[in-house]
Amino acid sequence: MTIKTALTGLAFAGFAMTAQAADIVVGGKNFTEQQLLSSITEQLLVAKGHSVDNRAGMGSAAVREAMESGQIDVYWEYTGTSLITYNKVEDKLNAADTYTRVKELDAEKGITWLDASAANNTYALAMRAADASEKGITTLSELAKAVNGGQEISFGSNAEFYARPDGLKPLEVAYGFEFGRANVKRMDSGLVYQALKDAQVDVGLVFATDGRIPAFDFVVLSDDQGYFPAYALAPVVRTEVLEANPELGDLLNQVSAKLNDDVMAALNARVDVEKVSIENVAADFLKENGLI
Repeated sequence: MTIKTALTGLAFAGFAMTAQAADIVVGGKNFTEQQLLSSITEQLLVAKGHSVDNRAGMGSAAVREAMESGQIDVYWEYTGTSLITYNKVEDKLNAADTYTRVKELDAEKGITWLDASAANNTYALAMRAADASEKGITTLSELAKAVNGGQEISFGSNAEFYARPDGLKPLEVAYGFEFGRANVKRMDSGLVYQALKDAQVDVGLVFATDGRIPAFDFVVLSDDQGYFPAYALAPVVRTEVLEANPELGDLLNQVSAKLNDDVMAALNARVDVEKVSIENVAADFLKENGLI
């Protein structure tokens, strides 16, 4: 056996021992908001006497598969993702009905949805606050009216939203307007925020809890006709783990009760804009809210 092989074997053995020692395995997806929630969950559970194995940084499909196969015990999910992506439901439902449907469908798979937070990380359209105020646009209906009234308004979008069957074209149909091909600029999601900040576009596609919205002084236009699906953020737990550790429900519901769009955006901004570590932002949140 080579030294490298021996060291590799010891590393895997050490990981296995760590995983076995932890009584709760926390999962999470691979973007800031999810990594924050994984750290918040880990630090909270450790403070309450649990040993935790944190496996944040997974893809969406991977974390769901890991939960269904029993490899992770708890993570934070979005109602719309479970409804559309995992359960293939195409019905257009409001926020309350979306939560109820995924709670019922996932219960059949051994997954329990705890309380949904007020944070809804859905697609949204945003403008610079000063520009929106000057144009008198606060809702998507008012945006449509402005476009139909002859205002030249440019839109920054990622390629996925531009092309997807529940993306830009159906949105324009629902609200009865059209930006026009020449007024739509496609770019990577992250570049949309900078383009909107620099006035390269007038309206940008954003995610509602992104920290750059408050940091760059954007305003999210109200989806007054309810076009976008609800993506309410909630903790999900494997049912058998929750039954063995019923206190998890109360602990995670306390976190959920503290979250809304503004809170989540502010937390994300501390990481993405102020460059504070995820662990420190999570710890501050728990302490400031009296959770630890």
